[in-house]
Amino acid sequence: MKQKTLFYCTECGNETPKWEGRCRACGAWNSIVEQPKTASGSTASASVSCVSRAPVRLSELDRGEEIRFSTGMSELDRVLGGGAVRGSLVLFGGAPGIGKSTMLLQICQELCGTDTVLYVTGEESERQIRMRADRLDITADNLYILAETSADDILASAETLSPGIIIVDSIQTMYSEDTASAAGSVAQVKACTMRFMRYSKSSGCTVFLIGHVNKEGVIAGPKVLEHMVDCVLYFEGERTTNYRILRAAKNRFGSTNEIGVFEMLDDGLHGISNPSALLLAERPVNAPGTCVTCVMEGSRPILAEIQGLAAAASGNPRRTVNGFDYTRANMMIAILDKRTAYKVSSNDIFINVIGGLTIEDPGADLAMILCVASGMNGKPIPSDLLAIGEVGLTGEIRSASHLEQRLREAEKLGFKRCVVPKANMKKLRMTGEIELIPASNLFEALRSVFS
Repeated sequence: MKQKTLFYCTECGNETPKWEGRCRACGAWNSIVEQPKTASGSTASASVSCVSRAPVRLSELDRGEEIRFSTGMSELDRVLGGGAVRGSLVLFGGAPGIGKSTMLLQICQELCGTDTVLYVTGEESERQIRMRADRLDITADNLYILAETSADDILASAETLSPGIIIVDSIQTMYSEDTASAAGSVAQVKACTMRFMRYSKSSGCTVFLIGHVNKEGVIAGPKVLEHMVDCVLYFEGERTTNYRILRAAKNRFGSTNEIGVFEMLDDGLHGISNPSALLLAERPVNAPGTCVTCVMEGSRPILAEIQGLAAAASGNPRRTVNGFDYTRANMMIAILDKRTAYKVSSNDIFINVIGGLTIEDPGADLAMILCVASGMNGKPIPSDLLAIGEVGLTGEIRSASHLEQRLREAEKLGFKRCVVPKANMKKLRMTGEIELIPASNLFEALRSVFS
């Protein structure tokens, strides 16, 4: 009997009965590959045993809160929502070499004080792990190392050892014998993650998975993994610098968009409790084209320096943006050109957020426009002034959330003045020493800064 086949997308895991040049789910080109069905007719990626359970009334369920424990890193605990949760499945994503393995091996020193930890490596030998542990000064007795890539053998060892924490480095190197595809494929990643999830939920063991990103900057099979795990953390930053940002993209036990800031040193990663001071440490004084704003990353206010440069274009005007959404940055440039006297549409515009920070907060719109205007007219923005506010298409400055928290953070670092939305002044209770400059539109903001 001829074996039936299915096709699936290697980028998102979407299944289709026939081959197509472009995935209908994620839009990726040439990502559809063939996946054979098993003899029973079910796909190999779904061959995970199920345990039947009886329905339970909602009123009979336990109201007890989840059990949390500290990882030994305050910045990591912040991103996790106050610590790791017992019986959860956490995915660490990031580019190879950015520090994922270093961080998880580093927290083993603290975790082994109360639990047995099983560190599974599919990419390195036991000797390589020992050399890294010596560099990080890891001396825990309850840390067990297993160099294995078979998910079945790993879970068999876990049944014998009964660890409280399992670290898998990395999920792309794991394979299940029940799945007829190569290790690292979406089918294998899906099957192995499902096995670890079932073990985590049934045993109460906390499982940390490491996942490498592909060339597009996302974990292989992101739609599959992000729906299966409890928490998704992404490492950001350039490997050429010492600073790393850990961001929560999903967290079933806490808020999302929380970030932790780390510095990579010879003895491992160290959390930075005051990232605002770090990001502004090398800020130039009285230089045109730079402006400071305060953005909210989850519940944490962070001061960020934005730099803008406007130069005469030799041909078609170019737009280069680092740290902002490219489309939104172009929209702010168009607003500056249309609603003010600054005609920048024919200039090359370069915008950069210092320190590798990625800003999604619309409260940084005003600072972005001011730094481009400063780079255009050559007039520096005072070094003791920052700007906060969202800018609309008509040039109005709209209110910003959590303004009091932002102003307190700015005051701690010595800022004396702040351009704020006029709409915020009605409810603002700030009584500090920082001078507030209300502005209802771009014309008023530009006049107050450059007049």
